[in-house]
Amino acid sequence: MQLLAYILIYPFFWIISILPFRLLYVLSDIIYFFVYRIFGYRKDIVNENLRLALPEKSPEEIKAITKKFYHHLCDMVVESVKSMTISEAQMKKRYAFTNVEVLQKLEKQNRSVIIMCGHYASWEWIFILQTYVTHKGFAVYKRLNNKYFDRLIKRIRARYNSYLITTKETIGTLRASHAQNELTITGFVADQSPKLNKARHWNNFMGITVPIHTGAEMIAKKLDMAVLFFDVRKIKRGYYETTFKTIAEHPNDFKNYEITDIFTSFVEIQIKEEPEYYLWTHKRWKHRDHAPKEFL
Repeated sequence: MQLLAYILIYPFFWIISILPFRLLYVLSDIIYFFVYRIFGYRKDIVNENLRLALPEKSPEEIKAITKKFYHHLCDMVVESVKSMTISEAQMKKRYAFTNVEVLQKLEKQNRSVIIMCGHYASWEWIFILQTYVTHKGFAVYKRLNNKYFDRLIKRIRARYNSYLITTKETIGTLRASHAQNELTITGFVADQSPKLNKARHWNNFMGITVPIHTGAEMIAKKLDMAVLFFDVRKIKRGYYETTFKTIAEHPNDFKNYEITDIFTSFVEIQIKEEPEYYLWTHKRWKHRDHAPKEFL
């Protein structure tokens, strides 16, 4: 069944990927109509999250943010499919870096890097970063249930010397690279909720006490990897700009969880400035009523 689904769906993805951007966003608008207007995909979750995270916003403001969010979500869907065939030149034009020299400086210092980001604006085209540096790129991801689509995603990412690794594979892969003196850049989209039984650290995120992933900080300290935040902004439809912010050049100089908390504060700044570009469909605050007393 997995192979049949792949055979049936892949041609449609490929056709979508070769559409010019003008038509691609017409398709996005059509998808928006069905996702938001007809099916109301996860509307209840989005509205609850927005009310929790932005209590100062009026119902009218929440509704406006919601509409903008769904438009952006649909844009991200078609942009992800576009990744199959988009050219390097086009991707560089649409996903720009303001200060890639920050990474190039660490490269000259023979330092491997962890890049942390939230589910904000777009992380789909970050892989073009590999054309500016010689580091080997890794991105931590959740394996797809369909093994054929999983292979497709890995193949797309590998176009620019970037490789997807699961959470379980991360520490072993990076330790092996470290032992071979191989420079690496590893991306963590680290703002979603960990499982309750794996929560090691709790703190306020948008004013609500929740568990926070600490894996990126733990690995950075074990392998002495510099930690950066990539602050991506949507300039206009189909165009993004990323600025790298240094969290820790020497992570072991920081107290436990301090790096994680700095990262969380950067994501908060993004959300408060332009909330419509955050991924509101996830139940980020679902464990808010389970915080241990010492964190309250």
